[in-house]
This record gives sequence, C-alpha cells and structure tokens, in this order.
Amino acid sequence: MQLDLNLLAALDALLDEGSVAGAADRLHVTAPAMSRSLGRIRRTTGDQILVRTGRTMTPTPYAIAIREQVHQLLQQVQGVLAPSRELDLATLERTFTLRWHDSLVALGGPSLLAEVRRQAPGVRLRFLAESSGDTPGLRRGEVDLEANASPPDRSDVHGERVAETGHVVVVRHDHPLARAQTLTLAQYAEAEHLTISRRGRFENALDGVLAQLGLTRRVVATAPTEAAGLAFVRESDLLATAPESTTRSTAADLGLALLPVPFQFPSAPVYLSWHQRYDTDPAHSWLRGLARTALAEAAR
Repeated sequence: MQLDLNLLAALDALLDEGSVAGAADRLHVTAPAMSRSLGRIRRTTGDQILVRTGRTMTPTPYAIAIREQVHQLLQQVQGVLAPSRELDLATLERTFTLRWHDSLVALGGPSLLAEVRRQAPGVRLRFLAESSGDTPGLRRGEVDLEANASPPDRSDVHGERVAETGHVVVVRHDHPLARAQTLTLAQYAEAEHLTISRRGRFENALDGVLAQLGLTRRVVATAPTEAAGLAFVRESDLLATAPESTTRSTAADLGLALLPVPFQFPSAPVYLSWHQRYDTDPAHSWLRGLARTALAEAAR
C-alpha cells in the first residue's frame, strides 16, 4: 500500500481538533487542502473519521479508537526522521515557549533568561500567561515547558517536582494584625479574605483544612494573578494566603507584611512538565536543566 506519511500528521491534527478548519490552522495549510487530505484518509481507512453533526463534526467510533495510537505513531515517525547531532549551544537557534504560573515567571524567569543568554545567545524564550482553563498545549507542541503547582495528569506528559515553598498570610503593612505581628486561628477565620485563582475559584485547599478544624472563612473576592491579588491587599483590610517564596521578595516594595499561617498547611509544590516527545531532545533537556535550577533556587 502506498501511504503518504503526511496523512498521518493530518489525521492526528483532525482527531485532535475535531474540525477541518482547526486542523488546517494547526498544520498551516488551507482548509481545502485539509479537506482533500480528509478525503484521502477516508478512502484509505474506509471510515468517515469525522461526520457532520449540526455545525460541528463528531469523530466516528473508529476514529476515537485509533486517536491515541495515531498520535504515538506520529511521534515515532518524527523521532526516526529527526536528525541526530551534538548540541552546539553557541550556534543553537531556537524559540522555546514556556507557560508558567505568573509568580514563577517573576521569580525564576529573569535568572533563567540570563543563563540562556549567556550560554546560547541564539535562543529565544516566549513566556505565555496561564489560561483560565486547562489547555493541551504540551501535547499539541504549542508549549515546551509548563511550571505550576499541578502534577501532570496524562501519561504522555512527564513532570518533575523541582521545588516547594511554605505559605504566609499577606496583609497591608498598617493592618491591625500586622502591628500585633501575630495571627490566631480565630482571627484568621473571622477576617475577610481574597483568593488568588486564575479560574476565579473562591475556595481552595485551605478551606478543606479549616473545615477539618470546624471553621470557615469569608472570601469576598478573587484575583487572577498574584500581582493583582497583592495590589488588592495593599489597598484593603483583606487577607491573602500565598506561597512565601513568591511574595517575600515583593512584600517590602509593595508595603505589605507577612504573617505565619496559624495552622498546619502543606507546602506548595512546583512542578516542571513537558511532553514525552522531548525526553531525548538535547536542546530541550538543556533548557529543562536550567529551568530546574532557576526554579529551585528561586524557591529557596
């Protein structure tokens, strides 16, 4: 059978995107060209792959069954055909895309960029903001490295716990609790709080711990980033509970005070995650090592 390997990439994109237009955008081809590829795939497999359902397209049972196998096959083909050569950092030209939690960008990003520039001046780093929902950026090859508090939840995404940090309670410097320099469990529960959540969640793991202690807290607002959250705290009587490593370096500059959390609460982990396709990529491995060091040192 004469099989064009380009059809494998097209099939992978179609199964991931669920539409001809989305697959075309992903592979940087025109929609008519992708439609022709879908026609060839249908003739080759004897299956419709995607069928029209109203304004959307739905994968057939066969397409659903082969989706993961197609993705793995494409990775294997790319690995076999990719050139193997020694890594020369002095001549390396490549752009890496990193989606990190905003506080980790501020904390570890500058040192990572400085070291990358020192070792490989032809390498560029593109930092992206985290979205309000989970995205398949790693799997789709749109993101090279993610860094946040969440471990990978897919078998094809690898991750490493590179650091951890305790939590502190952040208040404005002239807050009554800051002047006392103490915070009891009762005061913590009675105060008004702000949560920092890119998904806009009013509750988090803290509330579960408080519930076990028979207490609740009143959260009156959420902020999508740590920088925004600290700005709200600076101008109000609100309390925010945040990782110590990311707030300590900016607290003094913002006129904020840090108080210990008045109960036992687990440290916040920092995970570095990447897709398995990059496990043996020398340049990616080099960047992972630098990112690992930058994040670990920043957390300390």
